[in-house]
Amino acid sequence: MTGGTLEVLLVDAEGIRHTNLLGKPAPTSYYVIIECGTREYRSEESSSEDDKISWNEKFTFEFLLSDWENLTHLKFRILDTELFTDAGFVGETIVHLGGIITEGKDRGFIELKPAPYNVVLEDDTYKGEIKIGFRFFTNKEAHVIETREFLAEDKTKPRGSIRRSIANLWRILWWRFLFCHKTDSKNKHKHK
Repeated sequence: MTGGTLEVLLVDAEGIRHTNLLGKPAPTSYYVIIECGTREYRSEESSSEDDKISWNEKFTFEFLLSDWENLTHLKFRILDTELFTDAGFVGETIVHLGGIITEGKDRGFIELKPAPYNVVLEDDTYKGEIKIGFRFFTNKEAHVIETREFLAEDKTKPRGSIRRSIANLWRILWWRFLFCHKTDSKNKHKHK
């Protein structure tokens, strides 16, 4: 039985910052709930820098191809947390999957580079954009794997960000360089 994998790259958002009663931007962290069928992912919280909020996270949805035919869209709900509040609705974006799934099944692979999508507010007006990329590919044999699947309600599971992973890799490489450099210096002096 064949399956399909949809990778979603949640890049950033712009122009969605709330203002407080005095008209100044409130100190806020934002996160996104991504829904596809019965599956949900929750992004990490990200503070805004200037007018841009960055996540740079990848999420993977794996289903049988027969299931993909019934999945019509992905919903991205943007929520915020402020000092005394949690899970305030900011806006949402719905991306229809019909073309992505059809092309991906026909070709075996399709990639859509990150592009901006409008953020729809509760009153059906638009404010800001969220940038999202997609990659869909079919698998020869489907083994539905739960990779990085986190329910929105479960905030207890630790998760690492891409930035933290890169920083850890840099730290390891730096220590190896220092250690190897010291070891090589000592060996050169012993051989003389």
